[in-house]
This record gives sequence, C-alpha cells and structure tokens, in this order.
Amino acid sequence: MNQMKLQTPIDYLKGVGPNRAALLRSELHIHTYQDLLNLFPNRYIDKTQYYKINQLQPTHADAQVLGRITHLKTVGEGRSKRMVGTFRDDTGIMELVWFRGHKWLRDRLKINEVYVAYGKVQKYGNTYSIAHPELELLEEHEKNLRGAMQPVYPSTEKLSNKGVTSRALNLLMQNLFLEVKDELTESLSKPILESLKLMPKNEAFFNIHFPRSQADLARAQYRLKFEELFFMQLQLIIKNQLHKSKIKGYPFGEIGAYFNTFYTTHLPFELTGAQKRVVKEIRHDLGQPAQMNRLLQGDVGSGKTIVALMAMLMALDNGFQACLMAPTEILSVQHFQSLNELCKPLNISISLLTGSTRTSRRRVIHEELENGELNILIGTHALLEDKVKFKNLGLAIIDEQHRFGVAQRSKLWHKNELPPHVLIMTATPIPRTLAMSVYGDLDVSVIDELPPGRKQVKTVHRFDANRLK
Repeated sequence: MNQMKLQTPIDYLKGVGPNRAALLRSELHIHTYQDLLNLFPNRYIDKTQYYKINQLQPTHADAQVLGRITHLKTVGEGRSKRMVGTFRDDTGIMELVWFRGHKWLRDRLKINEVYVAYGKVQKYGNTYSIAHPELELLEEHEKNLRGAMQPVYPSTEKLSNKGVTSRALNLLMQNLFLEVKDELTESLSKPILESLKLMPKNEAFFNIHFPRSQADLARAQYRLKFEELFFMQLQLIIKNQLHKSKIKGYPFGEIGAYFNTFYTTHLPFELTGAQKRVVKEIRHDLGQPAQMNRLLQGDVGSGKTIVALMAMLMALDNGFQACLMAPTEILSVQHFQSLNELCKPLNISISLLTGSTRTSRRRVIHEELENGELNILIGTHALLEDKVKFKNLGLAIIDEQHRFGVAQRSKLWHKNELPPHVLIMTATPIPRTLAMSVYGDLDVSVIDELPPGRKQVKTVHRFDANRLK
C-alpha cells in the first residue's frame, strides 16, 4: 500500500470536515485514511433478495421491495399524524409510513419513480406496510458502491446523535475508495496468491466493505485473515531464528552413564515410535550451543514424563542439574513420586519443593541445590523464589506453561549465567499446525502414539448443563 496516501489525516476526506474528524478520533480512534479502511463491519444485512408485494409474509422480519410511490397523503391528528405512501409493483399494493419529517419527505420523494424500499414488514388487516423505510431511487442504488450485503459498522451513541450512523460511515467509505483504490498494492507474492487461489488485496478490502454476495464476502474475509496469520507466523519464525542465533546455551555433547544405564537396564517399557522420535529431536537440540526452546505435546498417558526424564538424564550426564515446575502442588507431587521411583536405581538425588515444604527441609534443599549435591528439583512456583539457587541448572521443564505468567517463567532463565535449555510440556490437545501458530517461537514435538494397552483419549466439549451427566 502507498503508506503516504493512507496516512493522510481523516480531516481531508470528502464528507468529514473538522467536527466529524474530531468525533471519529475520539469515538472510534480513526485518525487516518488507513484507520478508516481498517474499520471493518460488525455484521451485514443481506439485501441480495427482492420480494414482490404478493410474496410478503407476516413472518418476514425485514424485506426489500422494488416499486413506485404512486400517491402520498397525510392522515391522523396529533401524535397519530403520519404520512402514508402508496407503494405499488406489478403484483400488488402496500404502504410506506412516516411519523415525522413529512414536509422534508414531500419535497424530495418522486412520484412514479422506481424506488428500492427496505425495512421491517408489518401487516394491518389485509395490507402490508413498512414504517420509516430505507428508500433509494433504483437509479442511484445501482450507481452506488454499496453491494447487496449492507455493512453495519460499529458506532456509539454520541456518533449516532451527531448523524454519523452506519450508513454515513458507509458513504465515507465510498469516498475513501474513490481516493485510494489505486493505492492498495499487493502484499503477498503471486505464487502464494495463485497456489491458494486468494483474492487480491484491493479486491478483498473492497469486498469487505461493499460485498455483492455472501461468497464474495467469505473470500475477502478468508484472504485478510490468511494475511494476518501469515505475517504473524513469519514474525514468530524470525523471532525463533533470532533467539537461536543470539541466546547461547550449554551444549550437551555427552550421552553417558545415566542415560545409557536407564535406557538399557531400567526403562520400564519399550518406548513407542513417537517417543523415540521426540527423544531424538530433544537430543539434537540439547547438543547445540544455543538454548533449546521446545514444546512437547501429548495426550494424558502418552508418555511425556518418561521423555522428560530422559532429557533430564542428558543434563546430568553433562554435569548439569535439572528442574521440573508444575502449576499445582498435586501435580508436582505426582511428578515427584513417579520420577523418584524411576531414579532410585540410578542413585540420583531428587527433591520436591512446594509451598507446603517445611522450613527445615527447605534449608536442606537450598543448600544441596547450591552446592550441586541435588541433581533434580521438582516443584511449584516455589522454584521461582530468590532463595532457590542452582549450582548449574542446565534444563528447565515446565508443565502446562500457560498456567504461569511470562515474568514467572523468565525467573527460571536467570538462575544461571547462561539460560538453561527449556522444555515445555502440555496435554492440551492442540493440532500440530495450530501449535506451530500459537507457539511459533518454539519448536514443536508431538507424541501422537499411545503406549500399548492405553485407551484413546477423547476430547469433548461440555456445557454447564452437562455437569451432572
């Protein structure tokens, strides 16, 4: 896009002026042409269908009819005074009713000209009527950029009171497109557009604001959503690559006694193919002189914990300590119990630190952690306390990282001179492509195979009404 043109102050757009510009700035934060272009409709009124008068039904909430105003008359007195227009097409007659603005309307409505009338249909006796219809001469209707899908823009009470309605915003949008239609340059490459059959950017913006059909609107929305996610993903990939190039880490070049003994002698079951693949991916990352940042995703029971332990053993083989932080005390205890049982044959020192840990025990853990006697520490937020100091933390594992704040997680990174390698575990069922989008700054490993005998985990959506079922 031509950024110079699109950064033009909104004051200079035809139909705006100083007062409207001030309103748009204060109410909708619209300062420039670009801001107005990005004011997307909240919803659309489908005006793709025209009804004949003899097709109208009391059940129609709104209807659009082509016809001619053949007669205008004023009826009633006082508050009941109203102007009634006889509206006719080739199938019948209906009424258009106005309760105010009679003189203004009489001066502007053209008898026997073809109008497009739109509004809420009501039936009185045998006659259908629309009160205060939207009216537009057919000739003008066909000239306008407005499509059959009428956009409804976000507004406020203050804007409405000042006449800046959704329709007024639509007219401003028409003026904007007349000025910038040649400035909306493409931001995606031709191969991407062609291979994915994406609508060009200028057409997408046009069809967001002036769609002719549901199909055009859907294609436009898809194009703009794709672009947003595409560039977001590119930013995450760049962030990941910069992280790998800038954030140094400890290369674990040794696969020694801890790992080999456990794998060959004490592994309680044969690893699945998925577990073996993930262990290799982690092993590759840990061997690099850059900090590992990897997401390990797998259903409950898929074997994430055994993979996490094998990663810890790699750290221990290279003279480093490891820790595992879980969001709750119950989960921390579960991890400690299972890992402690697995580590017993290897004479690995492993401890649990939570909010419930006694002060005397805390002192021992702090001392052993700092002098290097303690190999693995399992715990909750208690691991983040300033008193928790590692001699040489090489690997930090976080279970369900979304339960921790960014500042909390980063405290672990500063327990060493160089940040430890990071492995994040989650049982949240995330499709791989979505995980790569959400966690684009992480490398993703998925355990997509359950050990023999484990039942498949089913993920379902339940409402409050299903609680007792």
